Amino acid sequence: MKDNRKVFILVESVLAVMLIGLVVRMYWERNGESRYKVAVIIQNSDSSQWASFRYGLKMAAQDRDIELSIVSTGDILTVEEERELLETEISGGADAVIVQPVPGKETEELLKKMEKKIPVMLALCGAVTEDGNSALPVTGPDNYKAGESLAEEVCRDYGGNMEGKVFGILSEDEDSASSAERAQGLRETLERRGAAVRWSESGSFTEEGEDSLKSLPKVDFVAALDDRSLVAAGKASAANDLHGALVYGIGNSTEAAYYLDTDMVQCLIVPDGFHMGYQSLTELAEKLEHSFYQTQGQTVSCIVLRRENLFSEKNQELLFTLSQ
Repeated sequence: MKDNRKVFILVESVLAVMLIGLVVRMYWERNGESRYKVAVIIQNSDSSQWASFRYGLKMAAQDRDIELSIVSTGDILTVEEERELLETEISGGADAVIVQPVPGKETEELLKKMEKKIPVMLALCGAVTEDGNSALPVTGPDNYKAGESLAEEVCRDYGGNMEGKVFGILSEDEDSASSAERAQGLRETLERRGAAVRWSESGSFTEEGEDSLKSLPKVDFVAALDDRSLVAAGKASAANDLHGALVYGIGNSTEAAYYLDTDMVQCLIVPDGFHMGYQSLTELAEKLEHSFYQTQGQTVSCIVLRRENLFSEKNQELLFTLSQ
């Protein structure tokens, strides 16, 4: 009996030493031969609307010695396409991923499965569950509040009196969580002030064809809920295709700033894309370097820009990140 106990203790000791040796070896391999790799999957990743986000990612990658891979993508991703991109990046050695979740009931389940393999951070909005909350960490703006702020800026320009005013709402994809939350914040605020929404449209908004903005019914104001919609509305306003409607919107590109500067857009709400990128990657770096660290999402601020303060000293840093 005593001999069996000695053999058991000896075997356990050998296994413990082997385990310690394996951990030490993995540590030295990681620190001596390669860096952690983080892949980023966002829709239309080369678009100027992501310029400040990409710049924030690059600065964080430089500060944390992370290998950064921003996947080149098209305008619209499906759940299956996002799945394939995630699997490709993981197979290619990604240690963590930052993902803009695509609309769809399957997205939440897909990303939860991926999180069992590697750390996942969502950007811009959550993959929403039935109770309205994301089961994964999200770094992005408070999208409801962004829509609410947009409505409040219009109300402020008219002394809070919005009785009888009518709005049109534009969004790139009304099914996305970010658009839905922004629209809700906008609508609820306008309704409290006595305004009404005449129409809500989503799409690519080409200058001609089915998505042409000049074919839409006349309204007093057009509220654009994302950068692509805002730029389209700015172009339509410059071409006198909005029947006199004033444009207010949410955007984060140099094109959006241009239409504000040329008075085609009255007010621009700009989510802080730089910090969205920087904090997303920094959180994942913490998780990769300390396995027991609990990854946290973060709400980034939104900045209100008007033509008169666009080039103020206070906003120079913001404009710089938009142009990167």
